[in-house]
Amino acid sequence: MARSMHVRRPATLASLAAELGVSRTTVSNAYNRPDQLSPELRRRVLDTARRLGYPGPDPVARSLRTRKAGAVGLLLTENLSYAFRDPAAIGFLEGLALACEDAGTGLLLVPANPEREDVASVHRAGVDGFVVYSVPDDDPHLAAVLERPVPTVVCDQPDMGTVDRVGIDDRGAMYSLAQHLIGLGHRRVGVVCMRLARDRNDGFVTAERQHAAHFHVQRNRLSGLAEAFSEAGVDWSRIPVVERFDHNIASGESAAAQVLDADPQITALICCSDILALGAMNEAARRGLRVPHDLTITGFDGIREAEAAGLTTVRQPVLEKGRAAGKLLLDTNERTRPRSVNLSTELIVGKTSAAPRGASEERWFGP
Repeated sequence: MARSMHVRRPATLASLAAELGVSRTTVSNAYNRPDQLSPELRRRVLDTARRLGYPGPDPVARSLRTRKAGAVGLLLTENLSYAFRDPAAIGFLEGLALACEDAGTGLLLVPANPEREDVASVHRAGVDGFVVYSVPDDDPHLAAVLERPVPTVVCDQPDMGTVDRVGIDDRGAMYSLAQHLIGLGHRRVGVVCMRLARDRNDGFVTAERQHAAHFHVQRNRLSGLAEAFSEAGVDWSRIPVVERFDHNIASGESAAAQVLDADPQITALICCSDILALGAMNEAARRGLRVPHDLTITGFDGIREAEAAGLTTVRQPVLEKGRAAGKLLLDTNERTRPRSVNLSTELIVGKTSAAPRGASEERWFGP
């Protein structure tokens, strides 16, 4: 005859309080407000809870009661792995995490596939506010965030003027980089940029697409280049600009190949990120081009890998961006108008930029 199985029910806050002979508030304070109890009493509560198998207060119930989730949501319209793969994103994430640590709050990553419009992840996120990291102005996930009755801070893009924002002067920074190249004597250049809109375009970019770009950062960087070279007498409409949807080394390699195939005589390749520039350097080496003797290559971001390669680039404070965004979001002071934090950048002249080869000098190919 089979024996009946008696499953022990898990302890509850009420049963734990009864076992200890204290109020339920005392038990709750042991977890949520330990400063309200003596160390001895709190230790007795926790020891008894472990013995009886009490798991602690229900976090869902607590959030419903306090209307606080205890976490900040980071929206990035990329796959989740991007936050741990892209060096600039990693730096930003570290800065945001430091701000959350200082405030004693958690951090929830809310990834959104850039090629899908499912905004359910935004609606489901149990957060007290959002940091939106570099999305286009027409992104449906951004629209879903703004529908939530919680504070929001945008980092980099879009610059809406109605929401708190942290960023840099992308146009001015790229203008300074262009001035450096113009001062070296470069006039025949090519450009490799990151995605300009939500639709995939892995190819040449028209002037109309540049001007209508929904990613403001890339639009401003291209605008800074166009302004500087136009002032130097270069017809910007004749400059080959190639766009890549995916942001990785392979994209930099293929984009550089596309530019160099279109105009083998360019003397400088301007990349709108260090990752793309590192890929371009791989392609230059594959073709036997010496950098910078045969081809100047520049980037943007100032990541460690670029510094190690001696890349001429614009260094931006990605970690401080994350920290500043977190501080803005977690600031409990009353807000009367949207706030903006603009961080400074620095032009880093490395070993990948030099004056263009002389007109009579032949390209050098070989080991």
